[in-house]
Parts: sequence; structure tokens; C-alpha cells
Amino acid sequence: MSGPSRFSLYLDLIRWNRPAGWLLLLWPSLGALWVAAGGFPGWQLLAVFVLGTILMRSAGCCVNDVADREFDKHVKRTAQRPITSGKVSVREALALGAVLALTAFALVLTTNTLTVLMSFAALAITLVYPYAKRYVSLPQAVLGVAFSFGVPMAFAAVQSQVPPLAWVLMAGNLFWVLAYDTEYAMVDRDDDLKIGMKTSAITLGDADVPAVTAFYLVYLAVWTAALWAVVNPWVWSAMLLVALAQVAWHFQLIKDRTREGCFKAFRLNHWLGFTVFVGVALGLG
Repeated sequence: MSGPSRFSLYLDLIRWNRPAGWLLLLWPSLGALWVAAGGFPGWQLLAVFVLGTILMRSAGCCVNDVADREFDKHVKRTAQRPITSGKVSVREALALGAVLALTAFALVLTTNTLTVLMSFAALAITLVYPYAKRYVSLPQAVLGVAFSFGVPMAFAAVQSQVPPLAWVLMAGNLFWVLAYDTEYAMVDRDDDLKIGMKTSAITLGDADVPAVTAFYLVYLAVWTAALWAVVNPWVWSAMLLVALAQVAWHFQLIKDRTREGCFKAFRLNHWLGFTVFVGVALGLG
């Protein structure tokens, strides 16, 4: 019986069957596009950011799995990834990642000079993150910058500038990334301790659950303070109620620190991002 095709292995490598990853990148970027444009940003920019997000997240998976291939062998959840299991070579993975990143860059070239220049910074952060886990006690903060960089890029694409509001929204979004990626890290905490990987779940210790909850609240507070003057307060308040209900649900899922509960909480985060985006899109309408 033959094994999986190269194409199916590549799809597995870029987590095609797990769209939660690129959705976590997409919602804040789209929210920023809507804010920057004061409403619908147009089909061209929408296509660039949706496709670019999917492509860059997929390229990031290739780089991350190459960097972590020796560590992943010792983690239950990642031991059978294509590179770790030897089904896809390092050279293949890097070539695929390069093609995906270059395709994303071709999309960025349809915007403006500032956005193109910022894409190089975004790429650099994407390449640095996998190695931050060896040296930084809170590598989730580095991921937070990488996963929030679509926010200033959206303003650059719409306005050809990056106003202070963009950096405030980016900083707020960083706390959301800290929340959900700490949940993710809590899944692998036992394995990461054995192999010497640094994560926020290990650094925070017993403070992990209250910290995650606080990160969520700071994220929502920053975006609320930053956008209150430009969104419909009734729409935004309704969104906040739905968002806070999700935060409470996440607390219930992670409070016992079970692998299953923490992983479920992480996977459901894209709904929180979607909720905030809907608040932005309808609130500006």
C-alpha cells in the first residue's frame, strides 16, 4: 500500500486542514483594513490581505517545522509532522516556503512602496520566531509581533502611512496572541520542559490561567479605547458582550490545565477574532 502523495504531504506541512492558524492572522488584519479605510477597503486590498495571509502563514509553517524538527520528535502532538517523520525533506520544505513567500510578495507589489518595505520586516520576524523559543522566556511576544504585523501593513496599504492608531491596535492585538499562544503552549508544557524549550506557559507557571484571562481583557480594552470614538457604541457594546462571554468560556476550558481543554481553547480563538472584526465592520457602518 503506497503512502500519501507529495501534494497531500505538502498540504499537511502547511496545516491546510487546520485553518484556525491563518484565521488568527486574518481577522485583526481585516479589522485594521476596515478602520484605515473607514469602511469597506475595496476588493483588491481585501484579496491581497486574505490571500497574502494564507500564503505567509503557510510559509511560516514550513520554516517553523524545519527549525523545530529535532524538538518535535519529543513532543506527542508534533512527532508525526511531515519533516519530523522524514516524509518531507528540509530542502523540499524550504523550497515550498520560498515559493509561498514569493507569491505573497507578488501580491504585496500591487499595493504601495511603504507596504512593500514593511513586508520585509514582516518576513524577518517570521524567520526569527522559530528560534526565539530557544532563547526568549516569553517567545509568544515575538509571535505576537509577527501575528500582529498585518495591522500596520493594512494602514500602510490604505493610507500610505502608519498613524499612531495602527501601533496602538497592534499592541492591543499582541495581548490576544499572548493569550491564545499561551493556551497552545500549555498543551505541550510537559514535553517542552523535558526538551528545554522556552514558552510563556513555563515562564508564567501557576499564574498561567489568570495571565491568559488578563491578556484577553487587555486586548479588548485597548481596541475598545482606541476605536470607541469611531464605532457605533451600541454595536461595539454588543460585540464586547459576546467577546467577554467567550473569554469566560476559555477560562472554563483552561482552568484545570488539561491538554484537551487548552487545545480546544486555542482552536476556538478564531471565533473571538471574528467577533471583534464583526464589531469593527458593523460598528463603522
